[in-house]
Amino acid sequence: MKFIFSYMKKYRKLVAAVMLIKLAGTLGELMLPYVLEHLVDDVVPEKDVKLVCLWGSIMILLAIFVRQANVRANRLSVRVAKESTYEIRRDLFWKSINLSGSQLDEFGLPSLDSRMTSDSYNLQSFIQSVQSLGIRAPILLLGGILITLTMDTGLAAILCIMAPIMIIAVVFVSMKGIPLYEKVQQSVDDIVRTMRENITGIRVVKALSKEDYEMRRFAGVNERMTKRDIRASIIMALPGPVLTAILNVGLTVVVLVGAVRVNEGTTQPGVILAFLTYFNMILMGVMALNRVFMLLSKANASANRIAAVVCTKEELLPIPAEEAAVTDREGFIVFDHVDFSYGKEKGADAREQFDGGNRQKCLENIDFSVKKGGSLGIFGATGCGKTTIINLLMRFYDADGGNIFIDGRDVRTFDKDELHPLFGVVFQNDVIFADTLRENISFGRDVSAEEIEHAADDAKAREFIEGYEDTYEHRATVHGSNLSGGQRQRILIARALAAAPEILILDDSSSALDYKTDAALRRAIREHHSDTTTIIVAQRISSIMSLDDILVLEEGKIIGHGTHEELMRSCSMYREIYKTQMGA
Repeated sequence: MKFIFSYMKKYRKLVAAVMLIKLAGTLGELMLPYVLEHLVDDVVPEKDVKLVCLWGSIMILLAIFVRQANVRANRLSVRVAKESTYEIRRDLFWKSINLSGSQLDEFGLPSLDSRMTSDSYNLQSFIQSVQSLGIRAPILLLGGILITLTMDTGLAAILCIMAPIMIIAVVFVSMKGIPLYEKVQQSVDDIVRTMRENITGIRVVKALSKEDYEMRRFAGVNERMTKRDIRASIIMALPGPVLTAILNVGLTVVVLVGAVRVNEGTTQPGVILAFLTYFNMILMGVMALNRVFMLLSKANASANRIAAVVCTKEELLPIPAEEAAVTDREGFIVFDHVDFSYGKEKGADAREQFDGGNRQKCLENIDFSVKKGGSLGIFGATGCGKTTIINLLMRFYDADGGNIFIDGRDVRTFDKDELHPLFGVVFQNDVIFADTLRENISFGRDVSAEEIEHAADDAKAREFIEGYEDTYEHRATVHGSNLSGGQRQRILIARALAAAPEILILDDSSSALDYKTDAALRRAIREHHSDTTTIIVAQRISSIMSLDDILVLEEGKIIGHGTHEELMRSCSMYREIYKTQMGA
């Protein structure tokens, strides 16, 4: 809970105000039955109408004060809860987008989604409730018992016997609920992951008529979450009926004993009325405590999950220059005998291969260089490590062995804000945002309208963009679903070119383009971005055959390296694929 309170500390004055106002309101609420007892037992018997009206007015004013105090305190508690949760979500989002590749693999994207949504909502509910109920509930409980002790010790003893039993029951059940709610939140991760997969692949599901299959798959994770939620809710709901039964028994005893004492003349009727009211207040206090502990159980589980992300140390910090590797090799980009393996799978998106329980290398002894303004093609079967080379170059991961250099400098010495602006990149499954085409290309960077148009022209997107009535102000829908596959890829390539990057990376970014457009795109890049070092990952040989150098990968190893002509002579796999694709 230290995590939650660390965010509330900033608002300690507001929290103190909530507690003071709530304290005053609750004390006023406790006074109402006491005034009623005095009115019934002392004022009414005097048969003084003015005095009755006076004390009646006091009760009305007291009730109004209690209401206004509660309203004011609740408003302030809502403000603290919303602003604290806003800061928690802000820090969670910032940390999420700055996680390293291995950390993202560990947490998993669906889990980060549920932490941002359901977990943060649990914290907001707790912060709001604990400020009001956390003060009101114990004061109603203890204050009710203390006041009744001053009114009738014998009747109050009944409350003193029941109160510890009720509190122990609430605390015991709440301790059981915390691990249960942690499992519930894990099931929420599964729900989010399944939903993400189905929404993303909805067209495939429909095309293959797999709605029933996906419905059964979703039903499985939904049923598991429902069972866990029901179990947790049942356990946390147990104190309610138990406490009500205990208090009802106590209430019955109070009525019976009170009736006897009134009949004997040892207790006044007003005292019995006040006792009945205090019994209800004590019941409200205990039930409120039960609610606080239930929210505490949820919030504790959610806080642990959010804190696990927010408090994660940044992995890929720049290293001091004196600790960096050095190279005497020529080349703007140099991979010097690089090895890499993905870590142990902890999240849904982790990509690890196992061989008898041990990690297999994803890349082994990768060694190449690219000159400034040169071009490199990376070619190979799916899963051979093409994209991993890009991930290491951009330092989403650190290599296990060997070193990577950009312009003679160890890539590990770059701060991410210095490294990433060097790149213009289009990933395999890149994203079009629900915004205008202009904003999708500029992407919040300081890019002029002229630069956007030039980038669109080079990416062969200008023609279809200007075909829209609102041209660059045309809005794309979520994931660019109102654009064709080729149009999306050209917008993404325009985004990569817009800021005139030093290094351009196109990772299978022309798969949806026809050969003519693909060729025109590569020609535009050569002519208008000749100073840009270009790396193209492709499945089509036609997309890379004109580049200065080509790597052919198989199972994480380089099996071919050279120009197209050299590979046609020396690499049998490359030659066979070329013949298959080009019909030669």
